[in-house]
Amino acid sequence: MSDIKDLTNKIKQFRDERNWSQFHNHKDMALSLVLEAAEVLEHFQWKNNEKIEEYIKAHKDDIGEELVDVLYWVLLMANDLDLDITKAFDKKMEKNSKKYPIDKSKGSAAKYNQL
Repeated sequence: MSDIKDLTNKIKQFRDERNWSQFHNHKDMALSLVLEAAEVLEHFQWKNNEKIEEYIKAHKDDIGEELVDVLYWVLLMANDLDLDITKAFDKKMEKNSKKYPIDKSKGSAAKYNQL
């Protein structure tokens, strides 16, 4: 199984072999991230809960590919912004656990400022 650094290195190699870094400014990478996230959403658009469950079973690989496309841009942007995404993740989860303490948020969908 690959770790974050391995995945990032694979992405950079893929990009560099094609000389695409010239096109990868921060704005366009952010746009690509949003566009790929929208492609994830397309799999669920106009489907009720029953249809979604059926659809997921039949299209799990397709959904996975779209999620990988999102991850591709997240990892590439983090690399190009010189961000340690693992540290950023840990820091954000720490922040979230303070915003959503278990005793107030367990079983609730309320936003932190409404707990």
